[in-house]
Amino acid sequence: MTKGLIQLCYRKIIDADSQKIWDKYVFDDTYMEFFMQAQTYNQEGKYRTFQEISENVPAAKNLTYLVSTAAFNYIRQLKDVVPDIVNVYGKLCLPFNRFKFEIIDSDVKDKAGHKVAIYFYSDPLTWIDTLDGKLLIAYGDKREAINRGEEVETEMIALQPFLNISSVIFPAAKPVLIPNGEFLTSTAESEINS
Repeated sequence: MTKGLIQLCYRKIIDADSQKIWDKYVFDDTYMEFFMQAQTYNQEGKYRTFQEISENVPAAKNLTYLVSTAAFNYIRQLKDVVPDIVNVYGKLCLPFNRFKFEIIDSDVKDKAGHKVAIYFYSDPLTWIDTLDGKLLIAYGDKREAINRGEEVETEMIALQPFLNISSVIFPAAKPVLIPNGEFLTSTAESEINS
């Protein structure tokens, strides 16, 4: 029996304190793109921060998308595997099928104030159990195979900060047959059917 079909989301924050080489490239290039794009929306230099520009220049609603383009090639380098999330063997293991980019903050006059997040959404996973703070999962929808008693390859991923179950599909509840042959239903359901 499985707990359900889930999708995980990992929020990777990148800022001036990021130490990994990949993170530093994303930081530098997204800041440069922000700096250039901010000039388009802030030609008089009235605003310094991303929030100020966003709140005062209606056309700046595209600023997040425009800045995200500087990260696209770096995200492709990941070859559809979420960074930082490893299995119990220490290997990167979580495939992703989409991502979302967010500017948390930025400042045209202070690069150290630049901070972005990338949300990586996994492919569907079968959530089998949670053991000792780790998710026991199988890639894809393996619920039927597990219910048939087939062998299924699994992975264990530790629960950690910024890793979230972003969606879940639980198995459908099965009606309970009571001794006289009738199905047990909830009160609310009985009232609807009356």
